[in-house]
Amino acid sequence: MDYSLAIENGPETIPGGTGLLLVHPSIGETDRIDTNFLKTDTDAFLVVSTRTTAREVEQKLEYYDVDETKATILDTLSVERGYSRRSSDDVYYVSAPDDLDGVVDRVERFLTEHEGKRRVSVDSLTEMAYYADDDAVYEAAADILDLLDEHDAVGIFHLSEEVHEVATLDRFRDLFEGVIELDGDGNVTVDV
Repeated sequence: MDYSLAIENGPETIPGGTGLLLVHPSIGETDRIDTNFLKTDTDAFLVVSTRTTAREVEQKLEYYDVDETKATILDTLSVERGYSRRSSDDVYYVSAPDDLDGVVDRVERFLTEHEGKRRVSVDSLTEMAYYADDDAVYEAAADILDLLDEHDAVGIFHLSEEVHEVATLDRFRDLFEGVIELDGDGNVTVDV
């Protein structure tokens, strides 16, 4: 099935199974792109948050007028940082951003348990690599891409260009069917 892609300078639709890499500067306007991706033409979405807590994700979704009833959030920070956690039907936790097996497992469970058009946002691969390492994160991203393909879902994965070596950036770019480049001025280019 095809999914609408509400990202400027991109195609109108992308096929199910597509993973997009969002390459951005650390201060990039990623929230705008991410939330437009999540709220368009979708029945359910999962936010894998390695950069902010579930509460902060909920605030972002509310600010950008995303339908929170369609949201599932995987918070990878709160347990490690000792924050209080409010369990709910739509918020899950793993022990830390480097619990890559836990992240992949939760993505698989989300895709299996939800029907229709499903989207996944991984924000961000850079944070995961900070806690784990580039090779392990690369393998986890590949595993998630396989799951998207298997379940006819789509995903967007954040990667900061200012943190990684050029060879690492190129390796991740080659893994994905599409790359969205966001520059420091907020200009967007899309290659799918």
